[in-house]
Amino acid sequence: SGFNFGGFGLTANPAVNFNIGNFGVSTTSTPPFNFGNSLASAGAFGGFGTTTTTAGPAFSFSAPTNTGTSGLFGGTQNKGFGFGTTFGTGTGTGLGSGLGTGLGFGGFGTQQQQTTLGSGLFSQPAQTPAQSNQLINTASALSAPTLLGDERDAILAKWNQLQAFWGTGKGYFNNNIAPVEFTQENPFCRFKAVGYSLMPNNKDEDGLVVLVFNRKETDIRSQQQQLVESLHKILGGNQTLTVNVEGVKTLPDDQTEVIIYVVERSPNGTSRRVPATTLYAHFEQANIKSSLQQLGVSLSMARTELSPAQVKQLLQNPPAGVDPIIWEQAKVDNPDPDKLIPVPMVGFKELLRRLKVQDQMTKQHQTRLDIISEDISELQKNQTTTMAKIAQYKRKLMALSHRTLQVLIKQEIQRKSGYAIQADEEQLRVQLDTIQCELNAPTQFKGRLNELMSQIRMQNHFGAVRAEERYYIDADLLREIKQHLKQQQEGLSHLISIIKDDLEDIKLIEHGLNESIPIRGGVFS
Repeated sequence: SGFNFGGFGLTANPAVNFNIGNFGVSTTSTPPFNFGNSLASAGAFGGFGTTTTTAGPAFSFSAPTNTGTSGLFGGTQNKGFGFGTTFGTGTGTGLGSGLGTGLGFGGFGTQQQQTTLGSGLFSQPAQTPAQSNQLINTASALSAPTLLGDERDAILAKWNQLQAFWGTGKGYFNNNIAPVEFTQENPFCRFKAVGYSLMPNNKDEDGLVVLVFNRKETDIRSQQQQLVESLHKILGGNQTLTVNVEGVKTLPDDQTEVIIYVVERSPNGTSRRVPATTLYAHFEQANIKSSLQQLGVSLSMARTELSPAQVKQLLQNPPAGVDPIIWEQAKVDNPDPDKLIPVPMVGFKELLRRLKVQDQMTKQHQTRLDIISEDISELQKNQTTTMAKIAQYKRKLMALSHRTLQVLIKQEIQRKSGYAIQADEEQLRVQLDTIQCELNAPTQFKGRLNELMSQIRMQNHFGAVRAEERYYIDADLLREIKQHLKQQQEGLSHLISIIKDDLEDIKLIEHGLNESIPIRGGVFS
């Protein structure tokens, strides 16, 4: 029976024909995305990895000129695209390492593709002969090697399969053909998983560009002004441009993420932010990139949101080496499709990187929670102080109201002195007398108030009595009292025993006396 290779349809039996279609690719269709270094020719995808950049013209924030090449949606030129560090803050060059250098396909990658009209991102590039030969050689190394020409080739096939599973090593299969290099990006590597990353929601007009420095956050913050001046010099020292820092965040491995944007002021007094793609394209020029590297910048990317067409294109095409079934299941299991997008994790290094990023983010969240907790405590203290002041002001307001009322009464008395009582005043006096009678009635409010007052006095009296009955004894004094009472108890027990012995003696004497009386009577008779 043939060796079943993880459900991919591979067998170790040389007599079985190998079907390339079992790998989910075809020699006549589009190859899957490439996560490593892009080797695509004209018209092919640049992949998610590092792409070749060319030095651009002098720095200008005007609209890019069309060089006649066909990019994503027509004539575009060298516009960078990146997911930002929230989409993966690693420094790798592939999508599995956090879309480190941005998506390098079509007009929004960092390469300028020399494509013909109509062969942009969404066209179907032809598969190169080198890729077809690589796929055939991989299939031969895993299923039917002919290196030794005997039964040992079956063992070699299993060994090659094990190397492919692990994602490292070389697969020998023919004496006349070079061995196949197994990497973690090969379709058979088992150390793969699919995670989810947050899609950026910043627009190109916001002009946010991320710079990752190989320096600690404390160093960046202490030298932030010098950093801004250096970036301004890199931009040409133009007085109409102002570099601003949006935020600084710590990354694992002593790296720091700095988000910047550039404001351009026109002579008429208006200002605007330079688009993120334009600023990123300038930073990707060879001479500018070398200057940034001297400052310690290891990675730069434009933080812009994905268009619906780009998200659809990413989701429809499984990345290289990822099973389409697993990719479809990852899309189904997406907890928030509107904000998260599935990304592959290849190898333990990528898993470790995401774990470090998660730990770093957890620490930042905990720090923020601690700050919020301190703010809440301070607000609670301020609230308590404010409530006390409000109560104090209420009492002052009540006292001032009473004083004002007394002043008004005296003023009204002086004003009305010598005048007879008017009709409205007589009615007011009658109403006040009626209220006074109701209050003084035994069964009305006064009686109830007297009853409540008596109950309050009784409760206060009982509370005072209970408070007086409470007492506390020192522990040492209590121990001495216990010892004294124990001695008293022992003395009483000893006294009771002596009394019992004396009673027995008295009983014995009485018994002897009772026996001697009849004998004496007989003698005297």
